[in-house]
Amino acid sequence: MPQVASNYKPPLFFRNGHLATIYSGIIRSVNGVVQKRERLILSDGDFLDLDWSEATQSTQKLAILLHGLEGDGQRPYITGSAKILNQNGYDTCAVNYRGCSGEPNKMYRSYHSGATEDLIEVIDHILNTRNYSEIYLKGFSLGGNLLLKYLGEGNHVPKEMKGAVAVSVPCSLHNSCKQLLSAKNVLYAQRFKKNLLDKLRQKQQLFPEHITNADIKRIKTLKDFDDIYTSRAHHFKDALDYYEQCSSLQFLPDIAVPSLIINAKDDSFLGLECYPFKEVENNPNLYLETPTYGGHVGFWGKNNITYSEKRALDFFESI
Repeated sequence: MPQVASNYKPPLFFRNGHLATIYSGIIRSVNGVVQKRERLILSDGDFLDLDWSEATQSTQKLAILLHGLEGDGQRPYITGSAKILNQNGYDTCAVNYRGCSGEPNKMYRSYHSGATEDLIEVIDHILNTRNYSEIYLKGFSLGGNLLLKYLGEGNHVPKEMKGAVAVSVPCSLHNSCKQLLSAKNVLYAQRFKKNLLDKLRQKQQLFPEHITNADIKRIKTLKDFDDIYTSRAHHFKDALDYYEQCSSLQFLPDIAVPSLIINAKDDSFLGLECYPFKEVENNPNLYLETPTYGGHVGFWGKNNITYSEKRALDFFESI
C-alpha cells in the first residue's frame, strides 16, 4: 500500500515536536487502568513481568503492548493505550522488558531493540495459558522496532496474530542513533544515558567480572553504551553490528500481517531512513502514516486520548 493520508491536526501548542514529546513523556497522566501483574519465567531462567488489564466484558481479543527505551508498563502511552482498548473490548498485556519492571533481572543480559526471542516466549505463553482468537501487537519506539522485526524476520507467526501498530519507530537504529547524538536531542540523550548508567551500575554489583569502573567511565554517549554494554551482553560485535542486525527496516518486506507504522514528520529522534516509503509501497500488508506533527510518541488528543491511541483502535477494528 502507498502512504496513508493523515488527518491529525493538533492545536498550535502541540505543533512543536519537542513540546508534544515532553508533554506525553513527562506531564501526561492516565487514571482508571487496573493492572494485574504476572511473572513469566523465561527458558533461560530469567523473568519478565506482564501487566494485564481486562476489558469490561469477557473477550477473545488481546493487544500486547510494548514500551520504548527505558519505559515500563505504567508509562502513560501504555496505560492510555490499555484504557481505550479495554473500553472497546480488548484485554491488554503490557510487557515489561528484562530489568524494566522495578526489579533487576537475573542475568547479565537485559533487553534491546531486537530481542524478539523474549517476545516469542510471551506470545507462546499467552497461547498456552489463555484463550484468545485474536491477538494484536502495539509497540512504541524501541517496542515498535521490536514487533516489526518479529513479524518480518521469519518466525512462526501464529494464526491468532491479526495485526500490529508501531508508533514512532526507529526503523534504522543507526540513523536514529545519529539523530539522538545531535545537538537538538541533547537533553533526551542525557536523560536516557543517566537511566541506562544507573542500571549498568546495578549490573556491575551483580556481575563485577563483566563490567569495570573504567568501562563505565568510557560511556559518554548512547552509542558508547551500546558499544560497551549492549553489544557485549547480547553477542554483537559492536554497536554498529547491533544496529545493522536489529533494525526492522530490512524485515519490512516479509511482514505478512496488516501492520501500520505511524511516524510523525517532526519526530526529532528519526532521520530520513526511519520513514520506509519504498518498503511500504512494495508490501500490501504495510501501511505508513506520517503526520506533520506528533513528536516522538506524542500525538496529543482530546479527552486525554491521543491520536495514535484512537488510530490504533480504528486500525485493529478495520482488519
